[in-house]
Amino acid sequence: MGTTDTALRSDAAEQCDLTILMPCLNEAETLASCIAKARSFLIRTGTCGEVLIADNGSTDGSQQIAETAGARVVAIAEKGYGSALLGGIRAARGRYVIMGDSDDSYDFSRLEGFVEKLHAGYQLVMGNRFLGGIAPGAMPPLHRYLGNPVLSTIGRVFFRSPCGDFHCGLRGFERSAVLALDLQAPGMEFASEMVVKATIHKMHIAEVPTTLSPDGRSRPPHLKSWRDGWRHLRFLLLFSPRWLFLFPGATLFLAGLAMMVWLLPAPRSVAGVTLDIHTLFYAALAVVVGFHSMLFWVFAKVYGMREGIVPPDPHFTAMMRLATLEAGLIVGGVLLLFGLALGVYALGTWGSVEFGVLSPERAMRLVIPSGTAILLAFQIAYGAFLLSVLEIRSSRSTGR
Repeated sequence: MGTTDTALRSDAAEQCDLTILMPCLNEAETLASCIAKARSFLIRTGTCGEVLIADNGSTDGSQQIAETAGARVVAIAEKGYGSALLGGIRAARGRYVIMGDSDDSYDFSRLEGFVEKLHAGYQLVMGNRFLGGIAPGAMPPLHRYLGNPVLSTIGRVFFRSPCGDFHCGLRGFERSAVLALDLQAPGMEFASEMVVKATIHKMHIAEVPTTLSPDGRSRPPHLKSWRDGWRHLRFLLLFSPRWLFLFPGATLFLAGLAMMVWLLPAPRSVAGVTLDIHTLFYAALAVVVGFHSMLFWVFAKVYGMREGIVPPDPHFTAMMRLATLEAGLIVGGVLLLFGLALGVYALGTWGSVEFGVLSPERAMRLVIPSGTAILLAFQIAYGAFLLSVLEIRSSRSTGR
């Protein structure tokens, strides 16, 4: 058996070193070229590997083209970029997988940097097009100067990821490590999910400069800029409850509380503008909305830790040991009594004028904090009950 047959004997092997994986949906124009480059890399480097095409329902004969070119084809019924790649990863025979788009924008004949990093022990090796070079016309200006930099920066800030190009389609990884991440996203946001979960689970991550060329297709790409950009952003927000709930909520709560304390004694004038009970009302609204947002952060954090979406947080766990149902009911009860007391006092003030006409400025300075305290009391009490339900479910699932 010759070197070529040995390097490409994927059909006979249950396990090989490397799978070069390409998702495919009607890529007849470029697929053969991509496969030829991938095979040439395996042959030139003597790598025991396979070229695997995860076909997502092509109707242009891509399957036959792939098989004729020497690749193995697996049919993935569930539609979507992420679904195709997930199916391909599960079907891969290699210990390592290098995935890339089959539009001829990446050079599969030059994968040495990825293989070296993988063999050095890195579990995820990301390509970086901004370091390697983007050929003219290879990336739309909207993606190059806005979409990719902004989303990558958000990912780096939210999750402290080392990756500078979150959405590079060319990346390598240890197959078993990525399968353990339990990736779920069916669409383009799969690219972000892999990086985010790999970072959260503290996988060893490296980057390799990667060149990007204009794709060789005559038709428009499957990627839809605004739709898929929003799906990436939505995913990043959902996986970072601190930035989605905690930080905005804490800002609203503290700003509203400070404004309420400032306005309760009397109206205030700023630059000739008088701030009175109307501003006080919106400050109270900010307090309630901000507290509700922070409560949602607690729910999302508890649920995320229970489901393995976010890693265990010892500080948060210690804090939650204090947030028992009884403690929540006590705090909520105290706030409720305070709010009702203010309401009774306001009622007494009204009674002092024989339930006639009241000064709105005076009355609302009692009614607004009274209503705010009552709202917060019920939020805390109901939140404590919900957390107790989540804790019961968590205790059952962990066997405690």
